[in-house]
Amino acid sequence: MGIFWDAISQAVALLSSPSGYVREVIGVTLGVNGLAVLVALLLGIPFGTWLGLTRNRARGILAVIVNTGLFLPPVVVGLFVVMSLSRSGPLGSLGLLYSRSAIVIAEVLLAMPYVTAITMVAIGAVPRELRLQALGLGASRTQALWQVMRDARLALMAAVLAGLGSIMSEVGAAMMVGGNIATTSGNDTRTLTTAIVQETRNGNYATAMAFSLILMSIVFVIVWILTRAQQGRQGRWLRS
Repeated sequence: MGIFWDAISQAVALLSSPSGYVREVIGVTLGVNGLAVLVALLLGIPFGTWLGLTRNRARGILAVIVNTGLFLPPVVVGLFVVMSLSRSGPLGSLGLLYSRSAIVIAEVLLAMPYVTAITMVAIGAVPRELRLQALGLGASRTQALWQVMRDARLALMAAVLAGLGSIMSEVGAAMMVGGNIATTSGNDTRTLTTAIVQETRNGNYATAMAFSLILMSIVFVIVWILTRAQQGRQGRWLRS
């Protein structure tokens, strides 16, 4: 157990006065992951809402594809993105491979199935009569849709958490498409998860532990805020 306590104590010492390297890794992580989860939500929630409201054969096929994406290994996504962005790939002319943009693309592909699938189930669970009743009372299609989403808002928060979790914990695809680059030129692609892997390989357990503590602290704060918001809304709904 001594190795763990030594690593933790050294990690706490490193965090008390973080270096530029540590701050850069944190900045890259927050920027890349924040943008990826935002794009995943902007794409996944509308798509999942459409799937939840649609009743046809195409919907069934798309639902199977979306649910299959829940089991998609990150390395497979990484391989697809690398091949697409490589010089010989269809998007090679964009020059995005081994950049932060490439990581965002890979993480969006990983998070979207979670956001879409949970949204689809949440919207589909709302009684169809609610939307029909709203339309019958003179509400527009947009207003009726908004009412459905309001009723499913607690489950939609779970979609946000699932999408964020798939991104924050991801390491394989990020290393493949981003290259785990740490430079002083502002083109860093090293995130907290890939930094943990790199520092562990180098035997720098204290630094790896410091990054682990930072990552878990960030995750805890985000989850605490979203959970409190979810419980608060649920309490108000029960009281009403």
